Amino acid sequence: MKKIAILGSTGSIGTQTLDVVRNNQDLQVVGIAAGKNVQKIEEQVREFHPKLAVLYDESAAEDLKARIRDTDTRVSAGMEGLLELAAMPEAEILVTAIVGMIGIRPTLAAIGAGKDIALANKETLVTAGHLIMPAAEKNGVRILPVDSEHSAIFQCLHGEDRRQVHKLLITASGGPFRGWKTEDLAGVRPEDALKHPTWSMGRKITIDSATLVNKGLEVMEARWLFDVPLDRIQVVVQPQSIIHSMVEFEDGAVMAQLGAPDMRLPIQYALYYPHRRYLPGERLDFTRLHSIEIDQPDMETFRGLPLAIRAAREGGSMPTVFNAANEEAVALFLNYKIGFLDIYRLIEASMDAHHCIEMPDLEQILAVEAEVRGRIRRDYA
Repeated sequence: MKKIAILGSTGSIGTQTLDVVRNNQDLQVVGIAAGKNVQKIEEQVREFHPKLAVLYDESAAEDLKARIRDTDTRVSAGMEGLLELAAMPEAEILVTAIVGMIGIRPTLAAIGAGKDIALANKETLVTAGHLIMPAAEKNGVRILPVDSEHSAIFQCLHGEDRRQVHKLLITASGGPFRGWKTEDLAGVRPEDALKHPTWSMGRKITIDSATLVNKGLEVMEARWLFDVPLDRIQVVVQPQSIIHSMVEFEDGAVMAQLGAPDMRLPIQYALYYPHRRYLPGERLDFTRLHSIEIDQPDMETFRGLPLAIRAAREGGSMPTVFNAANEEAVALFLNYKIGFLDIYRLIEASMDAHHCIEMPDLEQILAVEAEVRGRIRRDYA
C-alpha cells in the first residue's frame, strides 16, 4: 500500500489524482489540502478518509471542522497546516498540485522529511529551482514530474544516459488563438481564452496556455528538472496534443512520448515510477491519425514565451518577478479589469522595474513576490 498526501486536492490535478486512486486499490490518501473549497474537500474526506485535511483559509477550515466532526479526520489551517501535511510521517509521496508560489515552503518541508515529490506546481522550480534541486539531492528525494510535457521527457529519458541528450523539444498546443496576430487579440475576453482546444485544465493555467506563458514556465522548469542549458530547450507547436514532448540525443535519434491528452497518465506514472500499470480511458488510434502537425511558436504575437526566456536568462530573482506579475495579471484579466494584451505589458513592466538578486534565499524570493504583487494591486485597487 502506497500512502500519498495531496497538496491542492480540489483543483484539476488534485481531482484527477483522486481518480487514479479510485482505480488503484493499493493507493491510500492520508492527507489532503486545498485553499477554501469546503464543500469539495468535505466530499473528499468522506470518500477517502484521510488522517489530515487542511484548508489554507482559516475560516473555511473552521467550517470544515464543524462539518466533519463525525469523522476521524483532523483539520488544520494556514501555512502551518500545509507544512504539517507536507511532512506527515504516514505519507511516502507528496503530490504538489496547488497553484502558485504558496507551494514552495511545503515542497521544501516534504523534501526535508524525505518524501518523494510528484511535482505539478511549476512555480516551485521556476522561482526556487536553485533551492529545491540541491535539497532533493541532499535528502535522496526523487522529483517526479506530473506536467504532461515534463513527464513525457522523463519517460523518454528512462534508462538513457542523460549526458547524451542533445536537445529537449517541449510541445505546445498553441492554445485557442493559434494563428492570430496581435491586433486580433486586443478584444479577447476571458470566456474566449478559457476555451482550450484539447486540454481540460484550471482557469489560471488555461489563460497561461493562451498567452504561451505556460510554455515559458515549462522551459524554466525543464532547465532545473533535467539539467539542460536554455539554448538546448526548444518549443514546438503540436496542436493535436498527441506528442507530449521529445528528446533528441547526440546521435540524432529523437524519442517522443505520444498519447491521448489525459493528465491521469503522467499522474499515475509519477505515483508508480518506474513501473507502469493499466489505465482506463481513451487510446491513441493510429489508424485514424492521418497526420501530425508541427509548427513554430509565434513569439512576436504571444510574448509570454520570450519574456519567460528573458527571465530565465537573467536568472536569480527575475523568474519570481515574471511569475508573480503573471499571476496578478491573469487574475485581473479574469476579473475583466485589464485586457488580454495587458498581461504581457504588466509582466514586462515589472521585470524592467526590478533590480535582480543573483542567488535569492527563500525569504528574498517571497519578499520579491510580495513586492511585485503589492505594486500591481496598488495600481489596480
